Amino acid sequence: MPDRRRRRSLSIFRPPLAPLTPINDEPPNSAPTTLKTRRPTSIDQADPPPSTPTDAGISRSNSKHGLDRLVSMKRGTRPSSLFGSLRSLSSLHDENEELTKTASSPSSLSSVGPAIPDVAAGMVIHHGALPEVGPMFRRRCPYLVLTDNHLIQFKSQDRASEIFPAVSRLGGQPASGSSGQARPNSVRHSRLSSTSSVFELQSSLEGLHSIPLLNVVAVHKLDDGEPYFSIEVAYFNDDTNHASTITLQIHDPGESDSWLIAIRSAASSARSTTSVPFSQSLVEHTARALEQEQDYDPHHFHMFKVVQRANKSGKRSSSDDLTKLTSKICILAIGLFKVHLVPLPKTSRTSSSTSLSELNGTSHGIATLASVKVQTFDDSFQLWFRRPFQSSSALHLAALCVNEVVLWLRQAAEFLRPDWTEQPFAWMVPQTLDDELLPVPAEGEEHGYFDRTLTAYCAAYGINTSTIRYRINYSCEDAPAFELLPITGAGRIKYNSMELLAILRALRYNESFGTISLSQTALDPLHGLYDEYGWEHTPWTTRSGETVELENQQKASVLIQEIRALAVKSKRLRRLDFSDCLTRRPSSAGTIPDVGCGICEALFPLCAKQYTNVDWIILNGIMLSDVDVDYLYAAAISKDPHFRAIEVSNCGLADRSFLAILQALSHQGSTLECVNFSSNFARLEPLNMREYLDELAYIRKVDFSNTYRTSGPEPLLELRTLVGWKLEELDLSRTSINIETLQAIAAYLRSPQSQVLRHLRLNQCGLTGGNVADLLQAMSDPGLFQDLHLHINENHLEQGHDRLAKAISQSLSPLYVTMEMLEYKDENNFRLLVQAWTQNTSTRYLNMSKVSLPSEAGNETIAALESLLGDNQILESLNIAGEQAHLEVANFGSGICRALTGLQRNKSLKLLHVEHQKLGMPGANALASILEENDTLEYLHCAGNGFTLQAFTVIVRSLANNRTLVHLASMEEDRAVAIKKVDREIDQVRESGLRSLTMPTKATVNTVKRSIGSAVSGQLPFSNRGSGSPQTQKRPHSDKELAGMMDTIAENWQREMAVMQTYLTRNRYLAKKRVAAAEEEEQEQASTRTSLYGSKDATPMGEPDRQLTLTDKDDDDEVLDEGDEGMEEALMMSKKLTLE
Repeated sequence: MPDRRRRRSLSIFRPPLAPLTPINDEPPNSAPTTLKTRRPTSIDQADPPPSTPTDAGISRSNSKHGLDRLVSMKRGTRPSSLFGSLRSLSSLHDENEELTKTASSPSSLSSVGPAIPDVAAGMVIHHGALPEVGPMFRRRCPYLVLTDNHLIQFKSQDRASEIFPAVSRLGGQPASGSSGQARPNSVRHSRLSSTSSVFELQSSLEGLHSIPLLNVVAVHKLDDGEPYFSIEVAYFNDDTNHASTITLQIHDPGESDSWLIAIRSAASSARSTTSVPFSQSLVEHTARALEQEQDYDPHHFHMFKVVQRANKSGKRSSSDDLTKLTSKICILAIGLFKVHLVPLPKTSRTSSSTSLSELNGTSHGIATLASVKVQTFDDSFQLWFRRPFQSSSALHLAALCVNEVVLWLRQAAEFLRPDWTEQPFAWMVPQTLDDELLPVPAEGEEHGYFDRTLTAYCAAYGINTSTIRYRINYSCEDAPAFELLPITGAGRIKYNSMELLAILRALRYNESFGTISLSQTALDPLHGLYDEYGWEHTPWTTRSGETVELENQQKASVLIQEIRALAVKSKRLRRLDFSDCLTRRPSSAGTIPDVGCGICEALFPLCAKQYTNVDWIILNGIMLSDVDVDYLYAAAISKDPHFRAIEVSNCGLADRSFLAILQALSHQGSTLECVNFSSNFARLEPLNMREYLDELAYIRKVDFSNTYRTSGPEPLLELRTLVGWKLEELDLSRTSINIETLQAIAAYLRSPQSQVLRHLRLNQCGLTGGNVADLLQAMSDPGLFQDLHLHINENHLEQGHDRLAKAISQSLSPLYVTMEMLEYKDENNFRLLVQAWTQNTSTRYLNMSKVSLPSEAGNETIAALESLLGDNQILESLNIAGEQAHLEVANFGSGICRALTGLQRNKSLKLLHVEHQKLGMPGANALASILEENDTLEYLHCAGNGFTLQAFTVIVRSLANNRTLVHLASMEEDRAVAIKKVDREIDQVRESGLRSLTMPTKATVNTVKRSIGSAVSGQLPFSNRGSGSPQTQKRPHSDKELAGMMDTIAENWQREMAVMQTYLTRNRYLAKKRVAAAEEEEQEQASTRTSLYGSKDATPMGEPDRQLTLTDKDDDDEVLDEGDEGMEEALMMSKKLTLE
């Protein structure tokens, strides 16, 4: 027999004609049937099968009354090879003998044998002869009989009537295309009880073939041209693991519909009364396929037998063309993140000599599902999947369990996007299915299931999730804030378009975040990018269902659509930060106008029409064109948006754009809280600005830093303007301040309206020591500025320095003072400043880092620093770090080690920064002695001081007697420098030809030994130890020995770091216990006061001071909530290390 393979069949999409055939699960108390190896059409390892919708359009009672369009229906799995050449059933009896010879195992069309009573005892639902199909088979038409459990093929109607007397020649049904006759009523025949009757029946059934209806997978119309009336029945024999399809070629459309309806109805009825699990081997085969895709989760695993249909468009096909239409039975598995088409195991064979072409498994991400369409006239359905910037990929399938498939698929999609009120795919199914949607499993997750949704999009788009980094900030305004961090991965510097889409789409509908920050994330891959293949992700409505009416929304770029979706799909989102996310610059040349950055076009029209709750937009670092300014102006000029802030720092604004935006923002005076125009090209003209600034009555933050101003005696900010605001932050850094502006600020500091001021930044403003002293004098009220943080970095304080030192010594300074990068030409002035801070009692946070002196600090200056560290019992945080750069070095010199010893008597300092001061081994010894005696220091940052492994070991071992330090720098920088230094010295020795010398000198060999020996933990240089015989001293080290020594150094660093973490873990545990004990004692005291004096006379507790931010910005070392068992282990380990 020639090898003929079928193409997959694609059904033509038509409007729904009738409801779907009922697909019912087995009733709980249904009686077992004789087919005990049959498994259900689907498997679910997590949840019970759904209650499948029923359909009133087809029922078994209809067939009992002999309706014209009822046809027998059979559902099963389909073969991996085709039956014969898939011609009409009229050829089956002619090829039976040949099939028996060629099949590798028994035919999937079960021959009547021991199960004859089951076949003969069925109730006849439909029967009829098939038409002649081709010149080779113009003999007899095969005759089909559909019972309530089998579809049976006879050689003739006479043979059929021998088994089923109701099928008589006079009462039989005509072949398709002949004149219609009345169909007999369905008749159930009793089983034959005598042996002779069985033998007579068996003789009459020679050549009979039947298909158990429980094996039917799908019944659907075959797309063999237009019009088409052929029906394909796919079935799968679970006993023999064989799959096959048969094609009923019918010329009359009415008769075709009758057979289609009858077979579907009968198969559904059989399935509703009998259910047998999938075989274990098939389940394992499917699970392994999902494991290869990393998508197997036993709690989210559903499998179904389906038919992947073939398609042939064009004119009506001949019978020979039908042999080329190949449908394939496979397993459709729904995993956690994907939909999989899994081929049947290779052991499956069809009953014909033609093997089914091997089907490669395919997978599609559930997050890419674009459309679901279910036909009502047969078992066919279509699934479309589409990845961004690609055309859709369609799966044309058919299954008797179509209702279950689409319901489980819908549930899987909603599980991955549980907060989405609208799923981004078309749902074209009968209404009955909408009434039977499955509930989504409740699995509590943080942040609105963001991780789950993001992982789903990554799996669908083929993205490695480990490259995406983010953090959740709970300590900011409009918290919690989602902050996207730089990408990780070798050679990666920015996210690509697919990664950005996965992140942005995962953030849609998320009601957990009040802020979304994409700061420092390059969005350039999405700028100007269009998706021409679909618009399913276009935000047509808001979260509440209101239609978004914007022009050309469908033609907008992907960046615009995604930003709009973020804004309109969340009600909680208030702030969007796009700082430095676009590197493009507006084009000023050419005839084509600049399209803008896209962000302004996306957001401001939404704000103007109040489609979003976003009212704080940060555009810092994005070059804005005239188009962008127009979008901003049009939205802000109206009072409807109620903006709280539009930050446009470093946006390339010129004078005209600056004044236009400021004018528009003045209309938001009743809600605007922040103005940020820093680092722009525009010049600040006080006279032009005054009118607009006075309208901002509720402003909290003003930033005019790093800008130019016009010359003139006018103050940049007048007193009446300042007192009309409720300022919390004022930043004029790197902006020229004349004496009038300074006087206005000083007058404002004296007024009661300045009580809420928290940050005053005047860095690099050309202030003198006298100017700063005037500001401190304005803060003379000791209780007025407890929480103010004054920034006066990079100013020339030596002029009028005496007045500044006097004001500091009189404790006129605020609680927080930062004076970094001060340059002193006279060391005596710096010494006076240190002495003034020693006497100060008002400042608790002091930053004097990166101070530049003309030379190393002298003895008097070192003594002043030692007194500051030892005698000031008010400071809680001190930063005296140096600077180590290529062009500039700032440190106090070797005397700093002696100054650090003052910490031994300090009882207030909790945080100390002493980085980049070249402490070396003497500094390590000083720090070790301090840590052994000091019982208040909690955070020590001392990296970058040239510590060798020996110095690091000295510091770590001192922690054995310290119970308060909870953070110590890991010294990664020092470790890298130390190893690099040793490696460089070894290379120098090799280059000098040490190994080529027959008798190297003792001094040369000891140089190498000293370099390596000094780097090994706890060991003295080899030059200070007995080195053995002269022969050993003169022998140079081999490459293997040198490599071993380098490995030893690295291992010792790691060991000491592990010891350090053990001690720090112990101290964190002890700190928690101290805090808990203090809280318990405070509660007991409060309870005692209440019982003694009554609740009305209880002493009110004062407001606690604001906790300092003591950890480094780049340090993620936090106090972890560890269990008591782990803490006890750490305590035991620390005791052991102490004894050692």
